[in-house]
Amino acid sequence: MVASRGAEAPLFYGSAGLAARLQVVPFPIRQRENASPLPEFVSFSTLNVNEISFRRFERASLLATDNRPLATALMNYIYGINAVTEALKARGRAFQWVGMAKERHDIRLQRMIEDCRKLGVPVRFLTRVELDHMAGRAAHQGVVAVTSAKQYSDLDDVVGAKRGQYSLVIVLDGVGDPHNLGALMRTADAAGADGVVIPERRAAPVTGTVTKTSAGASEYLPIAKVTNIARTVEELKDRNIWTVGLDERGPQTYDALDYNLDCALVLGAEGKGLHDLVKKKCDFLVSIPMLGKVPSLNVSVAGAVVMYEIVRQRRARDQAQNKEASSGTKSK
Repeated sequence: MVASRGAEAPLFYGSAGLAARLQVVPFPIRQRENASPLPEFVSFSTLNVNEISFRRFERASLLATDNRPLATALMNYIYGINAVTEALKARGRAFQWVGMAKERHDIRLQRMIEDCRKLGVPVRFLTRVELDHMAGRAAHQGVVAVTSAKQYSDLDDVVGAKRGQYSLVIVLDGVGDPHNLGALMRTADAAGADGVVIPERRAAPVTGTVTKTSAGASEYLPIAKVTNIARTVEELKDRNIWTVGLDERGPQTYDALDYNLDCALVLGAEGKGLHDLVKKKCDFLVSIPMLGKVPSLNVSVAGAVVMYEIVRQRRARDQAQNKEASSGTKSK
């Protein structure tokens, strides 16, 4: 028996009264021969594994076509010491359990074990081979966690999470490399951005690789998924947020603009840059001067350059205002 691909299936209710919206898995599935009957909530259309118990999948003996148990194929993994530690602190995910390398006995893992016990998260001690299989042979540092997926916010949440005097929203127009996405999120958090906006399609989602590359910063940032970036740029403008697109042909350099205003920084995809319609929607287009032979920077590096110019300008203004206020107090 093999599952077919298709659109969303209707709601199904399990014996515990749990409802889960079933969606089609990205690959066919089948059941082992002589396996016990499927739980009543399971349809061979597929299901949202984040809303139900992983153990029910394990008992159902479902297999992906590469012979991995379906419970393993559909689980969400985050890995790396910093990524898992920050995810535990942020409490934005449901943890099924955390796997740790049997051979590691250092203080960092001991602290993580204590954190897990405080939060009631089970810990399993596994071999390196088992951890490699779970993490897809990524550099997991001996720690892999089985969790629910990243919970996305909506645009209202991102705009409402204003962290300073002025808004700073990072809008990503199709960044497809998870390492670039993770690096941008790490910089966005460090630069005090309110949140990040990514498109639903043709772009990297927040995966374990993104979480690790961001050193766990993705666990704290509100991240909105939207259907149309150009429309989102318009929505931000309607909220009195100025939109600044970074483009190699931008008419003014990135440091010529005054960022002491509510703004959104719009960054394009690797190799392609901003879509034409998105460029047209932006209030400003800025560029980074390139003095060498290579015509552009990696998007995560370029984004970091502009984000920290925004930080520099805003800090300079705050310092000038504080100095002025201090001088006024002394003169009185």
